[in-house]
Amino acid sequence: QVQLVESGGGLVQAGGSLRLSCAASGRTFSRLDMGWFRQAPGKEREFVAGITWRSNTRYAPSLSGRFTISKDNTKTTVYLQMNSLKPEDTAVYYCAADAALRGGILPSNFGSWGQGTQVTVSS
Repeated sequence: QVQLVESGGGLVQAGGSLRLSCAASGRTFSRLDMGWFRQAPGKEREFVAGITWRSNTRYAPSLSGRFTISKDNTKTTVYLQMNSLKPEDTAVYYCAADAALRGGILPSNFGSWGQGTQVTVSS
């Protein structure tokens, strides 16, 4: 099992930026696919961005290039840089890990989850 701890959420004005971090432990980080998801009140959890163990990245098309996922294997940490934030980006953001390396984007593809960090974007 992978333990994941997110940080970096908070309150930001529209147009601002935040960087989320997710520290992983418990498994060999370099052999994990990692993902960021978000869940707004009353909505389903949705895929935001993913990075495979080989550092291939993919993003939700709706983000229009505003977010960037990256990782540092030496720090066993994955990041989500969020720029040009909009009120509709307000949600709890979750980090997830897939040790089975399925390369998927569905929540069911990921077996380990962090506790989530709140991001609130004011207009």
